[in-house]
Amino acid sequence: MTFGVAYAGLGVQPNMLDKRDGHRARKRFGQHFLVDKAAIERIVSFVEPLPGDIVVEVGPGRGALTRRLLARLGQLTAVEIDRDLTAMLRDEFSADTLHLIESDILRVGWGDMLPKDNGQKLFMVGNLPYNITAPFLFKALEEIDHLRTAVLMLQREVARRLAARPGSKEYGQITVLLAMRAEITSLLDVDRRSFRPVPGVDSSVIKVDFSEEPRYAVKDEGRFATLVRAAFSQRRKMLRNSLRSLTAADGRDLLPALEDVSGIDLTRRPEQLAVEEFALLSDSLATVRSESQ
Repeated sequence: MTFGVAYAGLGVQPNMLDKRDGHRARKRFGQHFLVDKAAIERIVSFVEPLPGDIVVEVGPGRGALTRRLLARLGQLTAVEIDRDLTAMLRDEFSADTLHLIESDILRVGWGDMLPKDNGQKLFMVGNLPYNITAPFLFKALEEIDHLRTAVLMLQREVARRLAARPGSKEYGQITVLLAMRAEITSLLDVDRRSFRPVPGVDSSVIKVDFSEEPRYAVKDEGRFATLVRAAFSQRRKMLRNSLRSLTAADGRDLLPALEDVSGIDLTRRPEQLAVEEFALLSDSLATVRSESQ
């Protein structure tokens, strides 16, 4: 999904208006244009970068949010995959104020959007296409050294999953992995009728504040991530089943030792464990493996 808006009263030249109206939303890019001016203003109000942050808009679309962000910030970087929309944006906005990158946000090196070696961070804002939400968030974790904050509009179901608590049906792999490095704040719900064309789901806006260090004590983040993925690969099964592939060593079953060292009942299911418990389980597995050698 990309941002867009009705243009009445925005001072857009007639020829620009005609060109934008002629651009049909493309399914392959997941385009649904936001036409709710109040929602756009609310989203802009949530964009509060620290001095020196580089603000990047993901999928500027027809430029509705871009226009308001530039009015507030003066300068902006934007990444747009649709070449027709990129051409429209270049027609309207000066390169001195809008640094426009025609590319897929998943293929861009996020560190390349920052000045070199000065400690600046990215503040990202955008309305993510539903089909790239998970890949975007996983890339955010990979690029976390370059990222401070993101204000994102997502499918409401996904937004709830990211902020879910242990024991709920929404709680899952991405909840745990993101929680290790980010704090999620729910900001705004947006009805599906606020978009054209109207999507089949409602949306929500969240704020994601990323941490430079793990938010929970864990010795090895890579091992932690591997364990979390294994645990949720069979989320309906008990941990003793989903973790069996990680606890086999030279034909020996390390599950009993893992249960003893961690103190975690492995008959529990992964959605019942808090992030701290996954961290404990990860560190305990390393201890058990070391002692078994």
